[in-house]
Amino acid sequence: MSWSHALKQTARTGLTIERIRLEPLVAARGACGVAIVIGLTLWFGSPTLAVSSAFGAFSAGIATFQKSWRPRPELALAAASLLAVSTFLGYLAAAHTVTFVVMLAVWTLLTGMSWAVGPVSGLVSTQMVAVMLVTVTLPTSVLGALEHAALIGLGGVVQAVLIVLLPVRPWGVQRDALADALAAVADYARRLRHDPQAPFDPQPLMDARSAAAVTARAAKRRPRQLRGYRLLAERIRPVLASMADPVVGAPMLGPERDRVRELLAATATVLDAVAHAIRRSKPVRLPPEAMAVLEVPESGPMLNGAARRAALRLMALVNDVVESSDERVEAVTAEGTKDRRHLPRPTVPGLIPVALRALRREARWDSRILRHAVRLSVVAVGGYLLGAVLPFGHGYWAPLTSVMVLRPDFGQTFSRGVARFCGTLAGVLIGGVVVSLAHPGPYVSAALAVVCAAFMYLLLRTGFIVASACVSAYVVFLLGIAGAAVGQTVQARVALTLLGGLVAMAAYVLFPAWETPLLRDRLADWLARNGQYAIAVFDAHARPAERRPRQVREALLDARAARTDYEQLEARARREPVRHRGLGRRAAQAAQTALSTTGRVTMLLEAHLPDRDAAPSKEAEEFAAALRTAVPKAVDAIRERRPLDWTAVQESLEHWQERAGERQGVAVRSADLLVEALDDLAQALAGGARQQPALQDPTRGGDPSH
Repeated sequence: MSWSHALKQTARTGLTIERIRLEPLVAARGACGVAIVIGLTLWFGSPTLAVSSAFGAFSAGIATFQKSWRPRPELALAAASLLAVSTFLGYLAAAHTVTFVVMLAVWTLLTGMSWAVGPVSGLVSTQMVAVMLVTVTLPTSVLGALEHAALIGLGGVVQAVLIVLLPVRPWGVQRDALADALAAVADYARRLRHDPQAPFDPQPLMDARSAAAVTARAAKRRPRQLRGYRLLAERIRPVLASMADPVVGAPMLGPERDRVRELLAATATVLDAVAHAIRRSKPVRLPPEAMAVLEVPESGPMLNGAARRAALRLMALVNDVVESSDERVEAVTAEGTKDRRHLPRPTVPGLIPVALRALRREARWDSRILRHAVRLSVVAVGGYLLGAVLPFGHGYWAPLTSVMVLRPDFGQTFSRGVARFCGTLAGVLIGGVVVSLAHPGPYVSAALAVVCAAFMYLLLRTGFIVASACVSAYVVFLLGIAGAAVGQTVQARVALTLLGGLVAMAAYVLFPAWETPLLRDRLADWLARNGQYAIAVFDAHARPAERRPRQVREALLDARAARTDYEQLEARARREPVRHRGLGRRAAQAAQTALSTTGRVTMLLEAHLPDRDAAPSKEAEEFAAALRTAVPKAVDAIRERRPLDWTAVQESLEHWQERAGERQGVAVRSADLLVEALDDLAQALAGGARQQPALQDPTRGGDPSH
């Protein structure tokens, strides 16, 4: 992608305003927290204390809107506590420029590294530095700094108390995640009616799994409606694909296909009804017409072979969904006791070793997180010094803008830079005009700041340009409480915002962390995880008595994670003005399609795992052994840009097909589809591979794709 095209695309993304479902009650609750803190500090304290404390409540409120499965009170308290500590240290260092610059460099370096823990940690840490840059400009003493820090922490306490006292959709994010997963499987069932090989995005299922992870204390308070459905959706999805696939399921034409379409439609209807009930916390209303379809007809089974087995299993799973929807039914394990198991989520103290491991993992020079941290530290210090020598005043606004704009990837940095400048310009102009015409007093300015905070919370997810406009107006009104000059505020904000945004974008150009060269490595990781998943499933067919469902499950989760990593990387790389280095766009798309197919084929076979008392399959064992040898070599070949060689796997398949003869079961047919997808992967990468005749098979005409 050329630079001009990349800049146009990122600018268009930054200026985009999305239409989303608004949450006015949650926004009003957050604004009430800001109003309480400002009102109390204005009444019992001073305007300066009101400004400082308001930032604590405002930042704690923003933290609760981040996409996190943590309880909202914990997020508010954590954000306010970190902000209080950073602000106090900033006050202590602000008396001497050199000391403050050193502290700013170290603090922003740690802020950049916090993205290794997760996006929520990165966003909260970034906000912490930005607010610190504003509050330390307010004059005070050491005792005053301690008082400011305490009031900032109080803002988080107020927000947390309001969340507890005024709950709005408790467990709402978990409900939405689970409902989205069920709705995604329902949509998949409907698409399979018309396209038996329709793709499926596993992200909703992954989000539902993340949302289901809770601490032992939270598991006791989790609603009954949030238990059990996720695992049922996970088990239903491969059965749907297996039943609809024309190779391992029902034929494309005839009465069997009609019966499959009826089952798919009925399953989608039931899952949609359950999703709707979970999202709105209401009892499930199951349509009787759909339930009648999900029963064996009086005339007898209409499907045969693998399709019949898949249909019977689907009926059993949907029946489990129906039983789970009955609030009177107790969750029972195989041992007959109430199910108290849950996906463990570490407590806040338990996150410390997790965070340390993440930081150690990213402590290498080729890490985009480390490069982002170094870039952020240099830009923040340079922007602060540059803003201090310029005649605008309010020099902190330049590094503040740079900190808020810079992100670990190119697309977000440039789109946020454009959105930040345009939003700040609009917010400062609106706030400046209101203050110039109305000349509001401290209490009126405080009320206007609360209104801006309410709009910020309400429209936070519509786009960064809207959030920037609301924040800028909020800061204008908030500093107006302390008597800041409006004219100087407008000029300084606009000029220094432009400067900070340009410095941030220039820093990324001069010290980039391009994602495009990493595509081959992530593709190789995806192949390795898919290979382990396929090996685990074929091993289960080879030795049914020894099969371990947990091993297959863990391999599936690893394959999903690798796919998500690759797709996220590919989406970021697509926006970069960098020519491909070994993997062009067409090759990447073809390889992605091939690897998605390998995962889908393995999933089809997983839906037909044999019982433990089934006879072992020597052919499946040989095929799994061939994969176990060939996949690591193919992974290395992708990294080193060499042709892929699947000869051993193809020979094992041919041997299996010869022994099976005309009675080829689901396993051998799935193996055939898998080898075909692996050949497609080799062909997709053949154009970017270095020719090495020694690795080619002469019986195949020297085709490097083999």
